[in-house]
Amino acid sequence: MAVAPSGPLAAPPGPSHRGRLRASGGGCEPRYGGTGWRLPQRRTGGQAGDAEAARGGLLEGDAAERPLRGGAHGGPERAGLEAAEPPPRRPALLHADAARPGLPQGRQLPPREPLRRGLSRGPPAHRAGHYGAFLQEEWDLLQRMILLANEKLSVPITCKIRVFPEIDKTVKYAQMLEKAGCQLLTVHGRTKEQKGPLAGVASWEHIQAVRKAVSIPVFANGNIQCLSDVEECIRKTGVHGVMSAEGNLHNPALFEGRNPLVWEMAEEYLEIVQKYPCPLSYVRAHLFKLWHHTLQVYQQLREELAKVKTLEGIVDVNRELKLRCQEEIANQKEGEKPKEGLPFFHWICQPYIRPGPKERCKENGASGTEKGVRGKRALEEEEDGNAELLSKNKQKKKLRNPNKTFDPSLKPKYAKCDQCGNPKGNKCVFNMCRGCCKKRAFKETADCPGHGLLFKTKYEKSLSWQSSQRVIQTPEISRRGAVDVGETAALEEAGDSAV
Repeated sequence: MAVAPSGPLAAPPGPSHRGRLRASGGGCEPRYGGTGWRLPQRRTGGQAGDAEAARGGLLEGDAAERPLRGGAHGGPERAGLEAAEPPPRRPALLHADAARPGLPQGRQLPPREPLRRGLSRGPPAHRAGHYGAFLQEEWDLLQRMILLANEKLSVPITCKIRVFPEIDKTVKYAQMLEKAGCQLLTVHGRTKEQKGPLAGVASWEHIQAVRKAVSIPVFANGNIQCLSDVEECIRKTGVHGVMSAEGNLHNPALFEGRNPLVWEMAEEYLEIVQKYPCPLSYVRAHLFKLWHHTLQVYQQLREELAKVKTLEGIVDVNRELKLRCQEEIANQKEGEKPKEGLPFFHWICQPYIRPGPKERCKENGASGTEKGVRGKRALEEEEDGNAELLSKNKQKKKLRNPNKTFDPSLKPKYAKCDQCGNPKGNKCVFNMCRGCCKKRAFKETADCPGHGLLFKTKYEKSLSWQSSQRVIQTPEISRRGAVDVGETAALEEAGDSAV
């Protein structure tokens, strides 16, 4: 199934590598990375895959080859792809985040046909590192970065951006990147403020305007939950390819247009991970996405998946989820329909529609002890002394202080604030926490020595100082008045003598 036209596309003049880019039908955006996740995408219709984002510092000096040969984390990334996928191999993109020109340090990287270097202007979570979408106002810096990357690298440069609220500004932004040397542009139709529960709907109008304004290949990103969305996006925007992130994470077979059983995709992924290892956090995060709807039903298994510390443990939880679902299928009644408004039963790969802020508030209000649903696992319930059940942070604290205990029953009991329920100050005159005490003391102009709040004392000192100032000023005014009267009399006498 072809999701987009293939074949050479027009590219601006430049080095010979610029003619290599072709339109790809579908791509998966990097989230948790790893060969283990990209291989299923290639087997189920995805025509390009991004490596996990690598900080610009990883590309400096002798480490410049590392993301190409061994992945951003030193794993068998490229070797894994080449061993698992026979030629001709589909493109792989290295996703690099940077905030200044000059990387890598004057090195010419060797040409590698299936790889492209991508500079990200997209994810909005990069404010602290000063890169990603928070560079989109610094056009001069971006131009210099792309120009230098084109000069020093022997692979094509791609960019991924978010849009501005104004279509005209977004178009000018894209044209600037094209002029600087960008060879393929992915446009995420959301602004940098649209994230989390405020993500909302991506604007295909912005993407369509960019597609018409530039001559380089353009990929669309946003609102892709199933194959029909891919086809509709290409038809409405005219883009050369489509990238999916959230939809792909919940249904890796999205580009094939099918909805497989969750455990089929999970087992395939775990088999690849055992062959090509990656950080355990990647594996856990992918399984949370794949089993999302099922984990809402089996909360206990959700907590086990969150706590387990080994790959073998994750495989066991996955097996238990599969058995629970198969048992549910065996006991299913004829004509029974999916619950919770889902299009399919929870054990089938399907999209997850992120709720808005209002819906999330309602969900949080409705959930709780009534339904037995807990938003976050209670780490306090972990058994003390069992290192396998302690979080990594607690294990580190235990190493520093072997006598430290995490038993909730041994924690000191604090008296609660009369106002908000937080621990109150032991010497507070109002029996409150410092925040509530400060508000009350200010309102009543009172003191609380326990919290070091002296509103009454300072007010009285202020009144005393003001009264003393008045006393000092009064004799000065009287003396000044007497001088003025004497001067007036002298002037009058002078006037009379002049006459």
